[in-house]
Amino acid sequence: MADPKVTGVYRVPPFYYLHVLDQNKNVSRLEVGPLTFVKQDHEKVLVGPERMIIIPPRHYCVVENPAVRDKNAKVVIDSNGQVKLLHSDVDIRFAQEPFPLYPGEILKQTVTPLKVIEPNCALRLRAVLDFIDENDQQIRAGDEFLFCGPGTYLPRKEVSVEEQIKAVILKSNEAVRLRAKKEMVDRDGIARETGEEWLNRTIGSYLPLAYEEVVSTVKAYVLTDKKALHLRALGTFIDSFKHKRLNGEEWLVYASDAETYIPDVFEEVVGVVAVTVLNSRQYAVIIDPVGSDGKPQLGKKKLVKGETTFFLQPGEKLAKGIQDVYVLEDDEGLILRCTESFKEDGTVLRNPGDRWMIRGPKDYIPAVESEVVLRRRATPLDVNEGIYVRDVKTGKVRSVIGTTYLLTENEELWEKELPAQVELLLNQDARCFDDKSAQKATIPPRDKSKVVAYRVPHNACVQIYDFKSKKARIVFGPELVMLGPDEQFTILNLSGEKPKVPNKIRAICLLMGPEFSSDIVTIESSDHARLSLRLSYNWHFEVNDCNDQKEVTKLFSVPDFIGDFCKAVAAKIRGTVAGISFDDFHKNSAKIIRTSVFGLDENKHVKKRLVFPQNSLVLTSIDIQSVEPVDQRTRDALQKSVQLAIEITTNSQEAQAKHLASRTEQEAKGHLERQKIADEAEAEKERRKLLELQALSSAVETTGQSRAEAQSRAEAAKIEGAAAVDQATLRAQASKIESDAELIRLTQARQLELHYSTSTTNLEIEKAKRLADIEISEFKEHVAAIGPKTIQAIATSGLDNQVKLLQALGIKSTLITDGRSPINLFNTAVDLVGAPQRQ
Repeated sequence: MADPKVTGVYRVPPFYYLHVLDQNKNVSRLEVGPLTFVKQDHEKVLVGPERMIIIPPRHYCVVENPAVRDKNAKVVIDSNGQVKLLHSDVDIRFAQEPFPLYPGEILKQTVTPLKVIEPNCALRLRAVLDFIDENDQQIRAGDEFLFCGPGTYLPRKEVSVEEQIKAVILKSNEAVRLRAKKEMVDRDGIARETGEEWLNRTIGSYLPLAYEEVVSTVKAYVLTDKKALHLRALGTFIDSFKHKRLNGEEWLVYASDAETYIPDVFEEVVGVVAVTVLNSRQYAVIIDPVGSDGKPQLGKKKLVKGETTFFLQPGEKLAKGIQDVYVLEDDEGLILRCTESFKEDGTVLRNPGDRWMIRGPKDYIPAVESEVVLRRRATPLDVNEGIYVRDVKTGKVRSVIGTTYLLTENEELWEKELPAQVELLLNQDARCFDDKSAQKATIPPRDKSKVVAYRVPHNACVQIYDFKSKKARIVFGPELVMLGPDEQFTILNLSGEKPKVPNKIRAICLLMGPEFSSDIVTIESSDHARLSLRLSYNWHFEVNDCNDQKEVTKLFSVPDFIGDFCKAVAAKIRGTVAGISFDDFHKNSAKIIRTSVFGLDENKHVKKRLVFPQNSLVLTSIDIQSVEPVDQRTRDALQKSVQLAIEITTNSQEAQAKHLASRTEQEAKGHLERQKIADEAEAEKERRKLLELQALSSAVETTGQSRAEAQSRAEAAKIEGAAAVDQATLRAQASKIESDAELIRLTQARQLELHYSTSTTNLEIEKAKRLADIEISEFKEHVAAIGPKTIQAIATSGLDNQVKLLQALGIKSTLITDGRSPINLFNTAVDLVGAPQRQ
């Protein structure tokens, strides 16, 4: 097809149009098909061919700069032949005949389906121009209104669509919170200010008005007997219960007020308050309780006893939560302190600071004007146990021993401090030194409030000093010592080690003995030989009357009695040995030392004891464990002499032992020879018995062999005969078994053949019977299908034809026969007439 721009010929189909510009007049015109447009030289095709705009039903389009039309809807043309246009205006066109666009018209919005508004939906519209609506109401530019569904919205050029809104579906116990965009009247006819908020509780769908804004959907709080709603007023208003609420006021809504509650716009939900449940054994103290007028009583307290349930009002709180009732037993007490003046039980006046005790057994709930300081339980004490008790008013300390004691409100346990050395010694005495595992065990710290008790061992004593009375008492064991509040143990600092060193041993108790102590003493003889003596002393304290306080007090008069008596004994020994030579001392060391220590009596005999009157210490014996020279040369000479003496003694003992061994050896050899001779004689006797037994066994062996051979032959012949008999018997049995098996086989074969022939015959009979039944059934079905009348007609068809033929010819004949010769009556007529010729 030729290009119309080249040829200038435009073939415009139906429903197509052209815009042609007359360049001479500079005027555009519209050409509508169907036509063949031939473009002139001064003409120019601006648009086209273009398809006309077709608006189907329920559609629309927007045309900008529409052509001006008169009352008859015809386009107005100016004097120049140009179509007049409404510039900057729009025209909304709905379903109509296809139309073209005039020069200057612009399709601002293509063909668009009309918007269908569903139920519970609406379009929020805003007027852009003043106009009068269908109800003859004046609409001002800027006004907003709704187009509610269901329906189809027909757009107008004076109205713009802002948004599509949906209705809010409110279920039971729900409400929608609305806000006014400007001054308006809501659906209930109530005037609303700009920014005002309110709730709509209508169940179902709610479609907000044009000036209503949906803030949120509010759900109701379900209130029960165990839950209440805590609210706070955001402004002064009157609530749904017709109560005036001030700004900031807080209150509770109970289930008795409403089963479900939707907070208003001026109400803020602080929280859900759970019910406080007190059983019969509980109580609670409420701080800042709310009075009957609904106002909090700041600084006050309220006691609530169980069994009850209540809600804490706004501002109220529990002092210490839910508390259990104090259940006091017989040995328990409760110390209380008054914080505010009140009368207990309506009779006893309590002033602030007073302390008193409630004793059991009883249930007790303290008043709000008092507080519980301490709960005390009586301390059960054995006869050997005690505690220190201090009076907080007077400061006096006393000990309570051997009874169950409950401290009063003005008493407290007092802790007795002991010196560190005493603590260590008490812990050491508590250990079991025989058990190694007990030594490693950790000893728990001492309870300082308990009376310090110490078990004095047998044959020992302790001294206790009372600092208050400035007196000392001595207790002998076995006894249990219990210290008073002002008493302390007297610690003994004794010398120890070898040689003695002061303050090496610390002890609480003094052992009465007998005991022993060891010491090393260095002495020097007259010939300047220095010796080291290792001595052991046996000692004890001798007290004749334990009730004599003066005599008993001597025991602790010498703090380090061991060091003192060791020094005294060493001094005596040194003084005596200083005038004796080394040889004399070495020969008579024991006697010299005992004499120097104990002294001699009137008979020049060595005394048996040495008494120290200062502390009644008695030294009973001295054991010389070793004597060693201090000088090395003296020690070597002494060692040589000792070795020589030992060698002589050893040689003599060795010779004596050799002689004794030689004699013992000779005696053993003689005894051995005699034993050999006796053993050989006994062996010969046994050999003779052996030979006799060998001969006897040889004879028995020869006789037994012959007899065994004869018996074996007889047994063999007997076995062969029995075997032949058994073999014949078994052969006869085998033959019988074979015959019986063959007979059974033949019998079974004949039976199987008979059964096979019988089955075959039966099958053939059954087959023949079934074939006959099939033929009979087939014949019956054929007869039934053909029918009796049809069969009869077939059977008589030939004779009927012959009869009719004879009747047509008019021939009558008579046939006479003797009845012996068969006559085919069926063919008679045929023979008479003549058989029909076959073509």
